Amino acid sequence: MEPEIPYANGTVMIVDDTPGNLALLSDTLSEAGYRVLVATDGLAALEQIDYLKPDIILMDVLMPGIDGFETCRRLKANPLNADIPVLFMTGLSELDNLLRGFNEGGLDYIIKPIRPPEVLARIDVHLGLARDKQRAENALSHSAFSALVINTSGCITWLTPAAKTLLDETMQHPTSIAISEQLPEPILTWAKQRIQSTATTDKDSTDDYRANTGFSIRMAPCQSAGEYLLLLKKGSREWNLESLKDSLGLTFREVEILMWISRGKTNKEVGLILESSHRTVNKHLEHIFEKLGVATRAAAVAIVLQRAGSG
Repeated sequence: MEPEIPYANGTVMIVDDTPGNLALLSDTLSEAGYRVLVATDGLAALEQIDYLKPDIILMDVLMPGIDGFETCRRLKANPLNADIPVLFMTGLSELDNLLRGFNEGGLDYIIKPIRPPEVLARIDVHLGLARDKQRAENALSHSAFSALVINTSGCITWLTPAAKTLLDETMQHPTSIAISEQLPEPILTWAKQRIQSTATTDKDSTDDYRANTGFSIRMAPCQSAGEYLLLLKKGSREWNLESLKDSLGLTFREVEILMWISRGKTNKEVGLILESSHRTVNKHLEHIFEKLGVATRAAAVAIVLQRAGSG
């Protein structure tokens, strides 16, 4: 007989100060194959989540201490926990309370008295949606798809790892590109002009951003109001390695390494591509920095891209 796989359906946290509700929900969820975490107030729930993150939360609205709405607000303020679906449980049906719950980040309501079949159905739906979203994000995180989202101020609200790598490697930016920061110049100025053009003409901007940076950018409005999607595409022009080798005083292998680095590859990935070790790539980079008079990969790539663009 094969051993039973515990908690096959995921982990559910119940936040409620009523013993009867806790007992009913715990039994219902355990029998349905869920792992159950229990907290009797909002502060205890937030503390427990720091140690074990649930897949979904059933949150009572009226509790001692901070209520369910405030608990949800604090939960969503933490980027590490903001993606956890929250379903409120309440006997309140007034519109203003329902709206407040959604404003604080809740996804749905379960009206008391608790009906186990309804609870299981709602959990199943929202867990399915959350997992689909996570799969999509994981796929983007492990792909070469370069994209980011900005708001009307030019601040980055989302970006893929490939986009971060591309911007870090090809833009002369003092720090690594990150969410909540503004786009680096001159892309920021271009993006704001496109946003303003879209606002005044009521038409989507289709102009591309191009420069001697090895990539182009196309911007389009998102479905969410006030956000814009930027798609980054590496330039299709191949480097003239022989010409760059002679003009920069580098070896062919050194220029080849810089070409792959400009395409977002790590030292280890470059080593695999060139059938060499990452230590050898590191040593080549030391020689490149010395010859070009720079101290970073980004600065070295910027010099070569400028030379390639003017050639």
